Amino acid sequence: MSRFDDLADRLESIVADLDELAFDQLREAVADGATSRPSTDKELAKARRAAEKAAHILRALDGSSARG
Repeated sequence: MSRFDDLADRLESIVADLDELAFDQLREAVADGATSRPSTDKELAKARRAAEKAAHILRALDGSSARG
């Protein structure tokens, strides 16, 4: 496994952790009677997308380095 692939795997694990955190916060908000999303939801979604994008870029780099 290349270092690119290893980092992409780690980022994908972080994506899963961010999903879990976001869902936990949503559950807590519902349990507390909230009628809107937690204030952190938007920023967690942005962090998740950034980590997904980084993983995708690293996978592409891994593919191009294997050909080079």
